[in-house]
Amino acid sequence: MLTLYYGPGACSMASHIVLEESGEKYEPRRMDLAKGEQRTDSYLKLNPLGRVPLLILDDGEPLPENTAILPYLGKRFGLWPTDPKGEAKALSTVGFFASSVHPAHAHVGRPERYTADASAHPGIKEQGLKTFHGHLKQIDGMLAGREWIGNKYSVLDPYAFVFYTWGVRRELPMGELKNYTAHKDRMLKRAATQRVVEDEKVKV
Repeated sequence: MLTLYYGPGACSMASHIVLEESGEKYEPRRMDLAKGEQRTDSYLKLNPLGRVPLLILDDGEPLPENTAILPYLGKRFGLWPTDPKGEAKALSTVGFFASSVHPAHAHVGRPERYTADASAHPGIKEQGLKTFHGHLKQIDGMLAGREWIGNKYSVLDPYAFVFYTWGVRRELPMGELKNYTAHKDRMLKRAATQRVVEDEKVKV
């Protein structure tokens, strides 16, 4: 049985939604990130990165990082493209989300990661928020004229949903992103998303 270590409202919400979508029995392990549970010795033995998500596979092997977990779950549960071009495009999107969208938001919430100079933190936050907002506009463009990020619902959609909730958290004008907001509404109609949003107490 799979085990998912997740933090409420964190990027692990994507994997959490996918596991709920699957209908397969799994063990959810909630982490209190504010209290630093992800930095305990016991957790660091499983994931030296000290982050969520972490998926413990059926054989007990730990698998960290959305860039690995989401394709794995997608292939396991039929939520991943099967053709080479479709898979390449999906990997490209996962890469964009993980290497551009997420780090931009980290500049807002974790400026201390980028400089020890506290006087520079406000500037890092401000620029990070602008960059993050720009990426959300890109996602809005990706959704123009379509229901889902790919040709059909896939693991990319819960991942995109995470960033929408972060935009709400940062009080960005998310309603102006019409395509993205419609995608959010479609996600919220799915029972799996509803269960995870309730469990993680996410505002959206």
